[in-house]
Amino acid sequence: MKNYDKYKPGYFPPPEECLDWVKKDHIEKAPMWCSVDLRDGNQALIVPMSLEEKLEFFQFLVKLGFKEIEVGFPAASETEYEFLRRLIDDNLIPDDVTVQVLTQSRRHIIKKTFEALEGVKKAVVHLYNSTSVAQREQVFKASKEEITEIATSGAKLIKKYAAKYPDTEFNFEYSPESFTGTEMEFARDICNAVIDIWEPTPQQKVIINLPATVSMSMPHIYASQIEYMSKHLHNRENVIISLHPHNDRGTGVADAELGILAGGDRIEGTLFGNGERTGNVDIVTLAMNLFSHGVDPQLDFSNMPEVVEMYERFTDLKVHPRQPYGGQLVFAAFSGSHQDAIAKGMKWRKSKELHQWTVPYLPIDPKDVGRVYEGDVIRINSQSGKGGIAYILERDYGFDLPKPMREEVGYMMKGISDKAHKELSSQEIFDAFSKEYINYFDPIDITDATFKKVSTYKSDDGMIVDMRVDIGGDIFEVTAEGNGRLNAINNALKKTPYHFDYTLISYTEHALETSSSSKAAAYICIEDSEGVQYWGVGTHDDIILASVNALVSALNRENRMHKFVK
Repeated sequence: MKNYDKYKPGYFPPPEECLDWVKKDHIEKAPMWCSVDLRDGNQALIVPMSLEEKLEFFQFLVKLGFKEIEVGFPAASETEYEFLRRLIDDNLIPDDVTVQVLTQSRRHIIKKTFEALEGVKKAVVHLYNSTSVAQREQVFKASKEEITEIATSGAKLIKKYAAKYPDTEFNFEYSPESFTGTEMEFARDICNAVIDIWEPTPQQKVIINLPATVSMSMPHIYASQIEYMSKHLHNRENVIISLHPHNDRGTGVADAELGILAGGDRIEGTLFGNGERTGNVDIVTLAMNLFSHGVDPQLDFSNMPEVVEMYERFTDLKVHPRQPYGGQLVFAAFSGSHQDAIAKGMKWRKSKELHQWTVPYLPIDPKDVGRVYEGDVIRINSQSGKGGIAYILERDYGFDLPKPMREEVGYMMKGISDKAHKELSSQEIFDAFSKEYINYFDPIDITDATFKKVSTYKSDDGMIVDMRVDIGGDIFEVTAEGNGRLNAINNALKKTPYHFDYTLISYTEHALETSSSSKAAAYICIEDSEGVQYWGVGTHDDIILASVNALVSALNRENRMHKFVK
């Protein structure tokens, strides 16, 4: 990268300190939103949308809650002209929605723009011309006075033509295009010249749009530029400051958020940031950032999978798997430590019956955007840990593994994933767990066990078992006594000709379901003479027989490592 010295920042900080925005720590309410998906977003597509696609996309944007939608540049494209006419002639614009159209400061374009709008109830007419040093010197070869004349002559024409359509409620918008490369004093002066012509009132406010047509500075500079303009625009109480950040430096969202703190009232952007070059500001991320801070975004992204599906269908673009809020993997945790924290956070929240969301690693509840925990949050691969695997087994199948068992099961699943070089589904995890641990009856299988209490006049603590056991095809009928059922089973097994040398280390149990007919799960850990531990899991309608099955499963896992001998 030897050519870095040919680049020099082309932005202009305000001529005075503008840092009041720094004192604010959050955005208190949603800005006005204007979707430019159908104009700015559409012109950036390799294959622009057809008329029918634009109509359907418009209706979807209305469904999401947009009250202002820029529908195109009707004087520059026959498709966009026809699209606007279809919206008006077929009465497809709801009464509470305002369409916006873009126009250059040229008489015949402004004239055709108003012709395209004939019959509309409400509309924003958006006038723009470029004001930056680079554009003035290289493209227009014009002075500041000549550039100002372009803006003011267009403003006068728009005001004149609007008067010819008294049945339409018009609002006017002006953009000093390439604002970020414009001297702040000139940007102030040209905007004020336009404002003075349009004479905004409380009933008919003027929109001054301050675009980062090309993002040039760090976000704090853009914020200070917005604050400067906010402090120096004429008739400020009747002016709506609109922001239109592009994402050339990857800071579109930051520019917008700090710009709102600095006085911005309105945002122009697109779903998932589609637009020229690196795109526009992403309204989905902006709105969801507000949502995550407890602010109503005034847009409905509660069915995010549908938003993604519709966006991809209309634009033929893909939402990145790690795109904030909308990406397929944004709520997925593969890391073991993340999984453990999420699983514990979910369990803690449920136990406390909390409304407030505080789960580690998840800034919002996935369910609030139409995502489900199953398959969305805890994802298992070779990087996963014991907590995530235990969470899936409990969430999907009801098995609450004892803590000492979780590490062993976790390593087993990591090994399976690593060997297969793939993520494991919930079903694959359960199948592997079941095959390895649950009701494992080979070669030992207790086919019948009847218990009765040992009672004397002094005690009824004892238990006798009459048991039939199949060990590798050999059938044994044995009776033994113990201080409990498992102890009686242990003693009975040791009456067979086989040498069983183990110690019972741990036993836990729980119901798998909440109904009265639910199965029970039991977990047993045994330790052999060399100190090696083996876990087994048993399930049965009877909790006693579930514990017997767990013991047998643990013994059979030990036998797989060290064959039992007579």
